[in-house]
Amino acid sequence: MLNITEIQINHLKEPKGISKNLIIGWKIKSSYQNVLQTGYQFQILGDSSFEQVLYDSGRIESEKSQNLFIDISEICRKSLCYYYVRARIWDNYGEESEWYITCFLTALLKEHSWKADFITAERLRDKIHSPATRLRKEFIVKKTLKHAFLIASAQGLYQTFLNGSRVGNDELTPGWTNYNKRLLYQTYEVTDQLVPGVNTWSALVGAGWYKGDVSYYRIHNFYGDYAAFSGELILRYEDGSEECIFTDGSWKGADSAILFSDIYDGETYDARLEDGKWKENGYSEEGWRETRPTHQRREQLNPQSGSTVRIQERLDVKEVLVTPKGETVLDFGQNISGWVHFHVHGKPGQMVELICFESLDSKGNVYTDNLRTAKQTIQYICNGRGEEEYDPHFTFQGFRYVWVKEYPGEVLANQFQAYALYSDMEKTGDFHCSDPLLEQLQSNIIWGLKGNSVDIPSDCPQRDERLGWTGDVQVFCNTACYLMNMHEFYRKWLCDLASEQREDGAVPHVIPDVLALNQPDHYCGASGWGDVAIVLPWILYQETGDKTVIYQQYESMKAWIDFVQSHVQDGIYSLGAQFGDWLALDGEEGSYHGATPAKFTSAAYFAYASRLFVKMAEAVGHEEDAEKYRTVYDEAIRHFHGRYFLRDGQLSIQTQTAYVLALSFQLVPEQYIERTINRLVELLRQRGMHLSTGFLGTPYIMHVLSENGRIQEAYELLLKKDFPSWLYQVEQGATTVWEHWDGRKPDGSMWSADMNSFNHYAYGAIGKWLYEVCGGLKRDESSPGYRHFYIEPYPGGNLRYAESIHESGYGRIAVRWEKQKNQITLKIEIPANTTATIRLQQTENVLDCGGLIFEKTENMFAADAGSGKYSIRFQRSTDR
Repeated sequence: MLNITEIQINHLKEPKGISKNLIIGWKIKSSYQNVLQTGYQFQILGDSSFEQVLYDSGRIESEKSQNLFIDISEICRKSLCYYYVRARIWDNYGEESEWYITCFLTALLKEHSWKADFITAERLRDKIHSPATRLRKEFIVKKTLKHAFLIASAQGLYQTFLNGSRVGNDELTPGWTNYNKRLLYQTYEVTDQLVPGVNTWSALVGAGWYKGDVSYYRIHNFYGDYAAFSGELILRYEDGSEECIFTDGSWKGADSAILFSDIYDGETYDARLEDGKWKENGYSEEGWRETRPTHQRREQLNPQSGSTVRIQERLDVKEVLVTPKGETVLDFGQNISGWVHFHVHGKPGQMVELICFESLDSKGNVYTDNLRTAKQTIQYICNGRGEEEYDPHFTFQGFRYVWVKEYPGEVLANQFQAYALYSDMEKTGDFHCSDPLLEQLQSNIIWGLKGNSVDIPSDCPQRDERLGWTGDVQVFCNTACYLMNMHEFYRKWLCDLASEQREDGAVPHVIPDVLALNQPDHYCGASGWGDVAIVLPWILYQETGDKTVIYQQYESMKAWIDFVQSHVQDGIYSLGAQFGDWLALDGEEGSYHGATPAKFTSAAYFAYASRLFVKMAEAVGHEEDAEKYRTVYDEAIRHFHGRYFLRDGQLSIQTQTAYVLALSFQLVPEQYIERTINRLVELLRQRGMHLSTGFLGTPYIMHVLSENGRIQEAYELLLKKDFPSWLYQVEQGATTVWEHWDGRKPDGSMWSADMNSFNHYAYGAIGKWLYEVCGGLKRDESSPGYRHFYIEPYPGGNLRYAESIHESGYGRIAVRWEKQKNQITLKIEIPANTTATIRLQQTENVLDCGGLIFEKTENMFAADAGSGKYSIRFQRSTDR
């Protein structure tokens, strides 16, 4: 039986807000092994009855089932309209599938410009404050509706309502971009929320990133002075006519019960000012004021088709604590990004005050020093009208613990819940093994990704920072793509990166760039940070096989390489602020910079980025660029060899990170590779087999060891439990990855409070090694998107079993090995229309081949496999 089980459009399920191109792919299920698609047909249809065929590929003889590109600008020409995609396939067994159907909703297309004003009800006094305001308008639905769609955006953050009911389930919309260059809008179908006759459209508008405080400089009004809302409501009647309601001067505005709402500091809500009828028909607008338009270039508006922020998970209180100081504290058991939802029964004017924080101090008391100036405080003033229930609106916190500083009545666990907010990204990967500490590490990595994916990829979610530091994304994005479908989330951020890039090609340290205002020349152009412009498109291409991200970012990538090259003299790049191996443990006491010179890390990254750019230029057929930048790469290698390799083959820089980067980025002359890996192991042994690497060295150190025959040393390093190690944090009770190896010291004291996040995912880059090497699932660079991949597990470390699971574009891939003495049972699942090469390292004999043909080469057995499930048993040549 042959079936299509899922169609994705632009790597999303049923996306809303598609403006031009479709990237179509489907997953296939069959009861047979070795299934390959031999042909496909897909259609685009204008109605759900499938009578209006707008495009028909016809039957195409092809194995291609991913990344089918089609420009729909001349096919789907109606804005805010559902179009349907259906596909069927044929396979190498002569079977034909049924049609599989999905849909997408177009955005506001170029033929229909944005008409709505951005309107505000804020006054002059609100310019320096962060209240939220209310907006409303009544309108009439004159005829029988067929469809109604709402598109909305804001300078600030918005929630919008129809007849008192919330539109959509997105939070913190429209998200964070450089609002003066690129502003997103969201698209919703609202047909069922409207009634014949009078209706009310209303909105709440808050400061958000637009005019609230941003960065540790606490800059207010960075993008503008007044929060404003804009939206259009398109009514399509059964008789074929259409009407548009939009924000303009006819709307009225008023203050709200949200007295203050800020990303860093939290929210103050006075429930005594609640007026629940304001969102409904017939409400008296007495005392409401006129609204006025604000400036926003409408051509900067772009549709958001996915990955909006939502409430994703709900956590109950694990324990109610009373600290030695007498503070009542809620422990939710997990560090998250989000907010606290609560119930309360109080008298008018009584207050609930909650302070969110990450960790207790060494004595078990509330610890907020690492928040710096961020208050993370929720204040709720009761109205006394019975049981009250509250969720914050335009803020979020990073926390595990909540100090209930004030609360009327007894603090009961069932009165509180933690809501985890992060961008909507499908979970696609997991790792499991027999070691509970590694299991917890895996959980910490996942929660680190969730907590730092609130609309942008951030460094941390709790203190007065929460910025899109490019270096953090660069080192972690590979691991992230194993865990979740990151394509739309990262694609959006890469568009922001390109929009923020300087004219000379320099990439700012943070995206969106809110540091440039203070030190415009200083805060851009750092190697390992700006290189995310190259590395992230490469990783997305490897994960999905979709070349459109290369096309989208091509000029940005090229500009970055040119920028670095223009500042290289004698093979050395050293412009502006270079972070080098940030937070490495081999630096001087009190320094954030590791001992590896920034000139070395810059030279290594320039060569690495140049090599990746050449590969991407080749992938999209830019042969002239490929040849030109291959010369740049060759020159970078020549300079690197001449400057950093001594005559005896030793590196002139004797740090772990220097050796790791040289090996990982293929910068070591072939005759020196063995000597180089041996010296790296010596450097590790000198520290008792502990790492001393920072942000740039840590992501690669385990791969360098395992790829160069030192798997035993890799496991030894992985399973260390004392400082510094990944499992040290786990043993200290971490539920996310820390910024510092010793954020909390063994005696319970803290690293310096000025920079000590307990949710900082960079060192979670170890996840890639867990999935690829321990679990054994690895991409094939020459066949991006898992059309072909490798299964190559490395059992070790006294683990009894390990398992890697990944939901690729083709379907579920699963690898699980179980060990009994020196025999390994390997169970594999390979999705239809893909192939894999299975490589069994350090194998003496294959006892059960699972129907595959294994060939022996040196100390390895290898076999090629098509789709299906396999069980293989083999005997290890060494019991390691």
